[in-house]
Amino acid sequence: MEKTRILMVCLGNICRSPLAEGIMRAKLFGRNNYELESAGTGGWHVGDPPDPRSVAIAKEMGLDITGQRGRQFKATDFDRFDHIFVMDNSNHRDVLKLARTEHDKQKVSLILDTLFPGENVDVPDPYYGGNDGFAKVYDMLDQACEILKERL
Repeated sequence: MEKTRILMVCLGNICRSPLAEGIMRAKLFGRNNYELESAGTGGWHVGDPPDPRSVAIAKEMGLDITGQRGRQFKATDFDRFDHIFVMDNSNHRDVLKLARTEHDKQKVSLILDTLFPGENVDVPDPYYGGNDGFAKVYDMLDQACEILKERL
């Protein structure tokens, strides 16, 4: 059976996309026909573990994302992944700039389009805020990933 490959993308790959990867991985647990990863549009955190606040909220919700490491999105990801879910409009623009074909572009969507179709709603970047921002982001991603699980 062919695997469905999903990539979650944010800016630095240490806050939102690692959470999205962890949440989706948990929702698809036991389904061997999925492959999940995350990446960032920027390269500042390549090789770094997720932000401690993302790790903490994930742990509070029963998820372990400590094994993830940051990596930068690259054009060849269009070849590897069937679905590329971006966290905000800035990530969306940056990823689309690397698209080589219309087919590449069709793989990219805002993750919150699942909750707010056509509204172009961003998952807020909690990096410069307090811990409550990470909890809010977790809740948004959890809801979006639940819908994605049903659609995929």
